[in-house]
Parts: sequence; structure tokens; C-alpha cells
Amino acid sequence: MFNSVRINFKSGLRRFSTAIRSSHIDDEGDWAFASEWWGGEGGGGGGASAGETVFRGISRSGNGVVSVLAHPCSKPDKLHWGRAENWLQQRYTEIYPGLKNHGKFVTTGYQWRTLHFNDYTRESTVKVMAAYRQGEPGSMFLMQQAHCLAVPYVKSLIAAGLATISSCNYDFKKAVLGRQNMNILCIGHGGGSIPLFLASKIRGAIVHIVEIDPIVISASIQAMGFPSFSVITPSGKRAFAKPDHADEILWKGTHERLFLFNSDAEQFILESNNIYDIIFIDAYDGDDIFPHKLWNPHSPFLQALGNCLHPDHGTVVVNLHSYVDLNVDPSHPSGLPFVPKGQYVSQVSRSYKDALLGNGNSSRGFAYTVSVPWLYNTSLVVCRGFGRPEDSSGQNLVFSTLMSKALEVDKLINMPFSCLQYIKRSFTPVD
Repeated sequence: MFNSVRINFKSGLRRFSTAIRSSHIDDEGDWAFASEWWGGEGGGGGGASAGETVFRGISRSGNGVVSVLAHPCSKPDKLHWGRAENWLQQRYTEIYPGLKNHGKFVTTGYQWRTLHFNDYTRESTVKVMAAYRQGEPGSMFLMQQAHCLAVPYVKSLIAAGLATISSCNYDFKKAVLGRQNMNILCIGHGGGSIPLFLASKIRGAIVHIVEIDPIVISASIQAMGFPSFSVITPSGKRAFAKPDHADEILWKGTHERLFLFNSDAEQFILESNNIYDIIFIDAYDGDDIFPHKLWNPHSPFLQALGNCLHPDHGTVVVNLHSYVDLNVDPSHPSGLPFVPKGQYVSQVSRSYKDALLGNGNSSRGFAYTVSVPWLYNTSLVVCRGFGRPEDSSGQNLVFSTLMSKALEVDKLINMPFSCLQYIKRSFTPVD
């Protein structure tokens, strides 16, 4: 979940469209394009934005009305749609070499898709491509554009997480090339942009995703172009024995490494025997609250999280709202706010650092926060791979190492944006 500074943006057409704006920006998810999907005359503050509703359902998990709105996007423009059509045709030929070619693929356009809770809070934004195949009436392919990360805090989480684990004696290059597995856990699914980006860019990535709300899972698959083959049943098996026609063409080599569980995060962690190299946590409910049990220093969740994290290089990355004035403790008898303004991020950060690094008794590990441009968000990173610096010189060494590794990550996975710009923003060690 994210909140932005107040901006006034005008809404656009409600169809797939091409002629909104021209730009030379290479990153299709650059914040400069936010005017296309933020929408609405009032713009900021999380209010409902203008757009065509393409999904709507009622949550039984506390998220109220879950909806997906579609907005036209300008990039890539129609002159470049042929590239996608040629790629789809090539994929089809590679996967089904013995089948007769019954018709070419036709791209119908690109859209932004935004996920909302309670018709108010924006939970996720992705870009999708729509295409169909001539000769197959009624066929429609909806593909999330994995390379496009539209929201700055998502970029911050990924940039900080990958640069950090690469700094911890973890052979990130081997994982990128598929020569070793990189076990990843994502708590909170939204539209699925984080797990899809990681699985697409890192060939060795095995990504487990935990989402408490089945309506959110349905929204991401039906309206946000996330592969349906990823869904796992309560028995631990794939919901579909074989990937469907569309998933094979769009995601072959990627969807087999995505495992989407409908589960409560705490229950999943308590029952898990897996060891994860890196864990991303972005879990906000319909009231835009980070559940207290996910950061309470005495919660079973935090204790169990440490047991699931690799002891040598394990890294946890958490999305936090730094604008929070007060936070409600659901377990408090009065139900009243109890975290004073300005202490929320530091209190959550301390809870994670103590739980994962051993209350200051361990000689290994480091925790820091960075701010997110444009948004009232903070990325918290806790890792076990750094020797714990005792003074400013040691902290400066950590910072320098992260800067260097950020540049390496950019090159290794051909980042559409610079990791460096997100790691150096208000870098602050957690005391």
C-alpha cells in the first residue's frame, strides 16, 4: 500500500489508448507517468480515481470492496506494438512447434490497472498488455508487464533488498543465471508486481507469495494479468494440474517458479519449514493499517520469522508508512492509539532488528531505513550478512558496499531504473 503527496491530475479515456503523451523516458514505470493512472480531479490522498472498473468483489478478510480500475497508458505507443506481436508469435512457435499456424497475434493495447480496497486506498498499480490470436474467436491474453514497476516504494524495496543480499557473501550472479536457487517469500500480494518482477529477472528465483484475501488473488489473476498457474491449494498442490494455453505462451519459464498461497501470514510462517534467502513484507489491510501482530516484538510471527531466515545472509525488507501520526494497537483494552507521532517507523524497525538479529547480542547483522521519493513510505531492511558495525566508520563501510553492489545489481539484471537512487535516499542505520 502507498500514499502520495497531494497532486491534481485529470482523468483520461476509459479505453485502451495510445495518444496521451510522448516521452523519452526509458523506464515505463517512471513516476512521470503517474498522471495516467492516479486520475481524478482531486488526485491525491488516496481518493478513488477515475477509470473503468474491470473487477469488483466483496472481501471477507476485512478489505471491504476490492476493485480494479483500468486507465489508458501512453507507452509503448502503437508504433511499437508489433514487437509484442512478434514476441508472442515466436513464443507460440517455440512452445507448440508441431501445431499449424492458424493466425497471428494482434495487440489491442496497454493499460494501467490499479487495485483498490474500500473504493478508497490504492493497494497496487501494474501495467498490462492485451492481445488476441486470429483464428481463435474469443481468445484474449492479458499479460502483466513484469519489467514495469509503477510505484516508487516497490522500486525502493527491490533495490534495497537485492543490493543488500548481494553485499552479504551471497552469490547473486549465480541466482540471476539460474545456477542456484534464490528462495524468496513475499508477504502481501496486491497485484503481484514484486514477485513477478523477481521471478522474471532472476532465473533461480523460487518465489512463495502469501495473501490472506482470496478476492485479492482473484483480482490479480482476472484483471491484473498475474499467471493463474501460480495458485496453490490448502493441500499444498497446484490448483491447476497443467498451465493453461495463455500461461504457457506468456510465462513459460516463470510461472513454474511462482507459488501463491491463500493464507494468513502468521499461520504460514508458524507452519513453514522453509528457509528463505530474502523476505519482502508489504501487508496492509482495508483500513490501511500494518497489522500489529506483524511487528509486535512479542508476537509469534516475528519469532518464527527469524527461524525461516537464512542465518548467514538472510534479508528482510518491509514497507512502512512514515507519515503515520498514531497507530492503533488491536490488542490494547481501550483500542486507543498508542504510538506517538514520529516514533512509528523507529519502533517497528527496532522490533524487527531485535527479533532477527538477537537483541544486540549477535556480532553479525545490520538494519537500516531509506525514504521513498514522492511517497510517505519508508523501506526497512534487516540483514544477517554484515558484520555489525560498532561506529560511524563501520556504518560508512556498509553504505559504500551497498552503493557498489547496487551498481552491480543494475547491470546483472538490466534494471529499468537505478537501484542507487533508492538506496542513498536518507540512508539511516537502525539504532
